[in-house]
Amino acid sequence: MGNDGGSIPTRRELVREAARNPSTAQVKEAQRELQEHFWTTCPLSHKQLIRPIVSDCVGNLYNKDAVLKFLLPDEEIEGISSKADCEEILGGRVKGLRDVVELKFEIDAEREEHPAAKQEKREAWICPVTAKQLGPNVKSVYLVPCGHVFSEEAIRQLKGDKCLQCDEPYTSDNVISILPTKDTDKQQLIERGQKLAEQGLTHSLKKAPGSKKRKKNANGDAAETGATAGKESKPAASGAGSREQSATASRSNTSTPTPSASNGIKNAATALLTARVLEEENAKKKRRKMLGANDNINSLFTKDNKDTQAKNTDFMTRGFSLPAAARK
Repeated sequence: MGNDGGSIPTRRELVREAARNPSTAQVKEAQRELQEHFWTTCPLSHKQLIRPIVSDCVGNLYNKDAVLKFLLPDEEIEGISSKADCEEILGGRVKGLRDVVELKFEIDAEREEHPAAKQEKREAWICPVTAKQLGPNVKSVYLVPCGHVFSEEAIRQLKGDKCLQCDEPYTSDNVISILPTKDTDKQQLIERGQKLAEQGLTHSLKKAPGSKKRKKNANGDAAETGATAGKESKPAASGAGSREQSATASRSNTSTPTPSASNGIKNAATALLTARVLEEENAKKKRRKMLGANDNINSLFTKDNKDTQAKNTDFMTRGFSLPAAARK
């Protein structure tokens, strides 16, 4: 470059400001934006958080229907991320509905009636004690096992041992922070989950699925041996009585179970939501199989029949054959 009136810029002119670490205000602003996202969006379905909402043992929020879809045995289900992505997000903390607690938020009725709030199409959650709006700007907690949500300030000041909404007793270990930002709070929740696992309990303080079996095995083989001997010592029933018992047992085993009984769900609302999700998935599968199950298409092809060679073929593969008179 030269003799063209231009100039060669130096490095000092190109790099006027060196890279600097973000300030404290910038870090807090980025953290607040991240908290705002997780307070409004389900990480599994990437949809807006709408009640019913559940939380795992570390205080993350999810839509309950997204968790139910993840727990279904199908490999790929519409409405949520892939199974691998969901497992990475959950980190093995949710293996069943016992590992989550349904949260009960207090709705701000005055704000819901405001026209601006109706346009946002988003509920306003408040603390029933301090009336502060719950969100990224207010540290919030919920109680296990009832699931009522309060501001952390209200729980700290009152220092009670019963829920202010339902009088359900709780301990200080069962006060769970929602979306904690401090490492100490996160570590405390992780240690709580480990202690409950050692005791055979889940996050909702319910017994883990395999805890009873392990307890029976821990008692020794004496009880099992006694039960086996008792079974062998019982006299054999008569032929008619045994047939009646077997018929009754077969009828009871083949009876159509209700949605709640088949899934082992006692809560009526949860059972209804699970049945709705299963019904949607079955409807999608039926639509996919409509082409293969079309009777008009299947009627074009005959089934295998070993009587004659003509019956073993269909009209698409059957060749033209001359009558016997024409061959002469």
